[in-house]
Amino acid sequence: MNNVRTVSDTKRDFYNHHTRPVNSIYRRVVEELMVEMHLLSVNVDFHYDPIFALGVVTSFNRFMQGYRPERDKESIFDALCQAVGNEPQQYKQDTQQLMTMAERLSGKDLIAWFSSPTPIDAAGNFHIAVAGISDNPKFKYSRLFAIGLYTLLEQADPELVKDEKQRNDALKQIANTLNLPDEKLQKDLELYRSNLEKMAQVQIVMEDAIKAERKKREQRAQDKNKAATSASDAPKDEAPSS
Repeated sequence: MNNVRTVSDTKRDFYNHHTRPVNSIYRRVVEELMVEMHLLSVNVDFHYDPIFALGVVTSFNRFMQGYRPERDKESIFDALCQAVGNEPQQYKQDTQQLMTMAERLSGKDLIAWFSSPTPIDAAGNFHIAVAGISDNPKFKYSRLFAIGLYTLLEQADPELVKDEKQRNDALKQIANTLNLPDEKLQKDLELYRSNLEKMAQVQIVMEDAIKAERKKREQRAQDKNKAATSASDAPKDEAPSS
């Protein structure tokens, strides 16, 4: 009998792939996403699908905005995927395909498409994955899957998701079509939007702090240059005559 991987195993693998420290302000974001992906990966009913991948990529990108150093973001994302035994490139490729597909559809067309998924050039075999979700009584719903659905709607019709009634009606229709827990999906997305707002506020504070620190450094540099200039311009005592 195989031993089930633990959260500690996944964390260890993550830090083996990404060897630099994670910025302390964002560490909680990274570790919560890591734990969520881990718990799904060890669930026997869970199977990777493109909507889940879109939810992972979207969550990471939005909650990691403003991360410093910027160059570490890709390494962190790749390590998250690799730590749960997945290929980061598959997440990125599936996300790009879905976003391209949603961009070509209106909100109404997207909702209708979920009821009768057919091939769309930009989305590869996505229609097969969607049909499999609605036909699978053991489909493992997740918050990340819900975020993927929301992101598709947002890409197809940004104005629709801004209107609470239209948004809730659209999500309810999709949930019913795919046999998803509508109430849980709505609550998960309410929390997601709330957390995005909180993170945006944190990022504003961080940007202000960075700007203030930059100004202080510039001021210190100017003061230092002035002091050096004053010292060089100061009259020097003449040497005593012999």
